[in-house]
Amino acid sequence: MASMELEQIRENIQRIRAEINASAAKAGRSANEVTLLAATKTRSAAEIGAAIEAGIDAAGENRVQELRDKLAENVYGNCPLHLIGPLQTNKVKYVVGKVAMIHSADSEKLVIAISQQAQKVGCCADVLIEINVGSEASKAGIAPADAAAFAQVVANLPAIRLRGLMAIPPAGEEARRYFAGMRAMFESLKRDLPACFDTLSMGMSHDYAEAVEEGATIVRVGTAIFGPRYYPPAGREEK
Repeated sequence: MASMELEQIRENIQRIRAEINASAAKAGRSANEVTLLAATKTRSAAEIGAAIEAGIDAAGENRVQELRDKLAENVYGNCPLHLIGPLQTNKVKYVVGKVAMIHSADSEKLVIAISQQAQKVGCCADVLIEINVGSEASKAGIAPADAAAFAQVVANLPAIRLRGLMAIPPAGEEARRYFAGMRAMFESLKRDLPACFDTLSMGMSHDYAEAVEEGATIVRVGTAIFGPRYYPPAGREEK
């Protein structure tokens, strides 16, 4: 990858940091409360290396197979790695013990599988509950009305640490009201959950500044760091 492109990644991260700082200050928060996670789906080792060198706090992969391949190549080095995409129960064994956090806990079957695998490998898995904040039929996630009951299920499982919530607002709609709703849900649930419930993952490239103003502790930023994604020609993309 050309050095000019790598330098652009570094400049993008500096700009994003400045915007996070400004948004946090506007909300009366410290920017140190916000984790800048680089969404690295389809990104090369060189791109990810440049982002890590420029000071991202964590990397996040959407696809389990891509995560496995890059781990095998030591692409992430010592940078904390999160799974931010969907997780099937039959792929839990490839993720638990390998990532710092799973953002997509969305069913009792899945969290039980995570708990069992964590016990098997002798670790404690940090998870976020994915909330289907817009009640979209096409999206995974727990319905907002079911969040409190599901949170208690997760919190009571062995070898799992329920760290918080994750959400993606509906595309094309005003994100801020959904972020505000997530913050209210997070604060409500927090009263009845252990102290480790401290994470609110929301906000992406187009709306991370608003998310920080509304209380996000993790923002998942891809294209604003790396530029537009390249996708393989039709028929060759991972299924």
